[in-house]
Amino acid sequence: KLSSFLLKNGFERGKVDTIVFHKIYDSQILLVQVYVDNVIFGATNEMLSEGFSKLMQIEFEMRMMGKLKFFLGLYIKQTPQGICIHHTKNVKELLKKFNMSDAKEMKTPIHPTTYLGLDEESTKVDETQYKAMIGSLLYLTTSRPDIMFSVCLCARFQKEPREVHLTVVKRIFRYLIGTPNLGLMFKRRESFKLTSYCDADYADDKVERKNTSGSCHFIGGNLVTWICKK
Repeated sequence: KLSSFLLKNGFERGKVDTIVFHKIYDSQILLVQVYVDNVIFGATNEMLSEGFSKLMQIEFEMRMMGKLKFFLGLYIKQTPQGICIHHTKNVKELLKKFNMSDAKEMKTPIHPTTYLGLDEESTKVDETQYKAMIGSLLYLTTSRPDIMFSVCLCARFQKEPREVHLTVVKRIFRYLIGTPNLGLMFKRRESFKLTSYCDADYADDKVERKNTSGSCHFIGGNLVTWICKK
């Protein structure tokens, strides 16, 4: 019903992300993102935001929560210089949940020479616990590209994880102890220049002989998307 209502009122659905809608007024743009019963919206003109708010409240039983500060575990701080996004509270909660708060701090999420394989000689660990730790870390990567590679590497061994894999996962948590406040800063820019970087390690995975590739993309000097995959 919500999608039909937005489309009926002149919005266009995103082709890549179908829960994002946009509407263009001359040179101004209004963006709307829907997540279940939560709606985030913003515009290049404040009047557009006010008009959209009134439109939604007429059609649906909704209330304005004010300027965006918290959404799905993400903290959003808006300043004249730009927007900062971080997971500080989640990091501290996860450290406590997995009994890692008092562990020794590490300066990097993974050692440069670390190689992970199936390692069937290593002792098996609790699969449920391992998956819970990986799942929590994967969610953190929405604001922490610095742990993307190491988390995705450990995620390959969720089936029958071993002690050697758990040790690397715990190192990531030990790295988070000293970096709970890191996040992303989107500075206000005049330029919308797109810059991309990519790299690949051919046949890096010695189990399946597949390569590990990664890429990141900046718009106006701000990191907007990143990926690491086998």
